[in-house]
Amino acid sequence: MLSLAMPEGLEQLGLLLDQVAERQRQDFGQLDSEAKADGSLITACDRWSDATLVKGLAELYPGEGVLSEEGSQSVPTSEAYWVVDPLDGTTNFAAGIPYWAISLARFENGVPVLGVLDVPPLRQRIVAIRGGGAWRKDKKLGAPSARNQVAGCASLCSRSIGVLQKLPNQRFPGKIRLLGVASLNLVSVGMGQTISALEATPKIWDLAAAWLVLQELNCPMDWLVRDPAQLRPGEDLSEANFPVLAARNEETLARFKPWADVLVGRV
Repeated sequence: MLSLAMPEGLEQLGLLLDQVAERQRQDFGQLDSEAKADGSLITACDRWSDATLVKGLAELYPGEGVLSEEGSQSVPTSEAYWVVDPLDGTTNFAAGIPYWAISLARFENGVPVLGVLDVPPLRQRIVAIRGGGAWRKDKKLGAPSARNQVAGCASLCSRSIGVLQKLPNQRFPGKIRLLGVASLNLVSVGMGQTISALEATPKIWDLAAAWLVLQELNCPMDWLVRDPAQLRPGEDLSEANFPVLAARNEETLARFKPWADVLVGRV
C-alpha cells in the first residue's frame, strides 16, 4: 500500500500534471524535432516537460529521487523514488498525430505503488494505486477479462512487428494495431481496447506506470528477458530494455506467447 504521506500530495501532483499537459497541447504540431543518439526523437517540449516535472516532484516530495528519460537514468538510491517519461510518443507528437502520454510512477521497495498516465490530447488521466485499483477520469476500472472483447485487437510496437514474418505457418491471433506510444500500447490491454500488447524494447520510464495499471486490473504480464522488479539502486538503465507481453487473461497470454518467444529468440 501507499505510505501515509503520499495521498497528501496527490492534488498538488495533479496540478503539476495539468500544467505540463496544457503546455504540451499548446506546443503540439508547432515544434521541430531532432534525433537522439538512439534514433528516437526529442523536441524542446520534451526537455521543458522533463525539467518541469523533475523540479516539481523535488518540491512536492523532497528527498525522493527521480529517474527520467531526459534526465538521470540511474535508479535512485532513496527508499522511495519516481520514474518519469515526460512525453511518451514524441514521434506522434512531432508528426502531428494527437496521441501521446505523460507517465509518472512512484516506487517503494523496488516496485511501483502509484502510477499516473495523463493523455493530454484526450484530456484523460489514468491512475493506479497498489492494492487499491485503477481509475480513468475518476471512474474505477474493472478487469478487462470480465468484458466481452469482440474486435480482438492486438497492439504491437514498430520493433516487434517483425515477428509476423518469423512464424509464417501460424496465423497471428489478433487484428494488429500500432499506437506508437509504449505506455499506452500496454495500458490499452487494461482499458479493454486490445486483448494483448507486445513491446520489444520498452525502457523503464515507458512501462513504469502502465505496469501498475495492468497489475491492478489483473492483466498478466510476461517479462521476456528481465523482470523490472529486480532493479538495483544506482543501476544505469539508459541501455536497459524490458521486453514484455501483456494480455487480458492467462488464456490470451498463452495464445500470443509463440510470437513473444520468437521476439527474444526463444524459438
